Amino acid sequence: MIVVHHLNNSRSQRILWMLEELGLDYEIKPYKREPSMMAPASLRAVHPLGKSPVISDGDKTLAESGAILEYLSLTYGGGRFTPATGTPEWLRYTYFMHYAEGSLMPLLFMKLVFGRLPTRVPIFMRPVARAIASGADKTLLGPQISNHFAFLEGELAQRDWFAGNEFTAADIQMSFPIEAASARAGLGGRMPKLQGFIDRIHARPAYKRALERGGAFELLK
Repeated sequence: MIVVHHLNNSRSQRILWMLEELGLDYEIKPYKREPSMMAPASLRAVHPLGKSPVISDGDKTLAESGAILEYLSLTYGGGRFTPATGTPEWLRYTYFMHYAEGSLMPLLFMKLVFGRLPTRVPIFMRPVARAIASGADKTLLGPQISNHFAFLEGELAQRDWFAGNEFTAADIQMSFPIEAASARAGLGGRMPKLQGFIDRIHARPAYKRALERGGAFELLK
């Protein structure tokens, strides 16, 4: 039996979604964030880094969203949700499987950290912290994030899903940063293709079942 070590409001929601898409039986072992929003120390008993998502499958323990999604697709799905090797779709699939956490999420995480900085320092330091956060956003993070989202909007203007016209695990992988950006800043009419992507994934029955199994899901802002 596959066990998902599921941290609330985290990337592990993607794993529940993939398991539902594949129609697999699994067990959820829930973990709650600390008041600091960090994962509890008990997760270190599962994986030394104490991060989520992590799954246990027999004597195997796997971490990292992309690695878990590919393992599930190839081990239990017969390659379902993975394009055929060597095709243009496979190249885009491989790119977006790495891009989501390698390029996009670090920028969004930095924006979250800088945005919270003024409230995490003593009162007398807050004017300086606000100036630092504002400067980082205006000169570094804001322009880069805007460039990335313009790129993604352009990609989805060419096809329905990130790898091609068929839904793949890359769409599950990409869902977290796009939903995070939407939750924090909204996409609205500015990014209709990305908003359409969100609407399509939210309409998938497996996505809805994963929310029912994993509990309420609210991205950090």
